[in-house]
Amino acid sequence: RGDVAGNKARLQEELGDLLFVCANLARHADLDLGAALRGANHKFERRFRAMEAQAEVQGGALAGMDLDAQEALWQHAKAAEKA
Repeated sequence: RGDVAGNKARLQEELGDLLFVCANLARHADLDLGAALRGANHKFERRFRAMEAQAEVQGGALAGMDLDAQEALWQHAKAAEKA
């Protein structure tokens, strides 16, 4: 159990470093980090809603699908946005 806690702490530290680098990159590029994050959240939500709608069309619920089926729906949603 202690090993799991140590790994979690290490992962948290690395994630913090990664987020710091991203924030610093945005600052150097004179970008609005908040706007970039909001845009990413909107894109994720839009794609997720498309996945849910497609799952319903297929006669099921997204939560009842295995990960491979969910991934296929995600890829379909991404491709549909680009088309």
